[in-house]
Amino acid sequence: METKKSARKYDTWEEGSDLSEQIKEATKDNHVRAENTELMLSYQRGQITLPQYKLLLCSLHEIYKVLEEELDKNCSHPAVAPIYFPQELARLEYLESDLEHFFGPDWSGKVIVPAATHRYTQRLREIGQKNPVLLVAHAYTRYLGDLSGGQVLGKITQKSLRLTGKEGLSFFSFPGVTSANRFKQLYRSRMNAIELTEAERAAVLEEAVQAFEFNTQVFDDLQKLLCVATEPSKINPATFPFPPLMPFTVGLCVTLATIGTGMYLL
Repeated sequence: METKKSARKYDTWEEGSDLSEQIKEATKDNHVRAENTELMLSYQRGQITLPQYKLLLCSLHEIYKVLEEELDKNCSHPAVAPIYFPQELARLEYLESDLEHFFGPDWSGKVIVPAATHRYTQRLREIGQKNPVLLVAHAYTRYLGDLSGGQVLGKITQKSLRLTGKEGLSFFSFPGVTSANRFKQLYRSRMNAIELTEAERAAVLEEAVQAFEFNTQVFDDLQKLLCVATEPSKINPATFPFPPLMPFTVGLCVTLATIGTGMYLL
């Protein structure tokens, strides 16, 4: 992962500028780079298969599991409380529903998670324990992305996989949000009203950049898995970017495009 940008980069923001706008500006270059990766472009062209989508759900499950656990633990923190909307935004229950739909009731024993996803979740654990204000950056990039570009990706997924109804697509559903646009406005206003010191604001902007970089690393890990051997005997554990003892479902020629892609269309 790239070295985090210096906080000095953000010293020149105009006083009173909205945090949401600052994040958008700070992550602009990362945003463009992520949107133009081979994997992202592949997804946007509708070139996703069911095995690929199932792997996507596995990584999203791990990311949201940790993010939401840390948000729950820190829900009374002054920086987290204003943007804590578990009933409206929490994704874990919906991801587990999708995983059960595709993998069956024993889905938890079939989850495949690349090493980069584990690095991402480790970072979420770290800031949740040591510096919860930084959760603001991750919650914003994830949830508002889900309510923005994520809705487009949901339609692409349904069409590409020829799924009927909503089964397997629960992740993209927000029954607690009656108007995505109005809710996003509310969320931004709550976030923009959080009282931060200059140092805290700079750290949140840096963390937003890092969130994009974590996702780019996930893309890189998945690219290494392109068209992997379909027989376990042909897989070299020394070069396979999964943690030890993680199960592997054969027959997956991985061309995943969207771990965390909703965030790129805020």
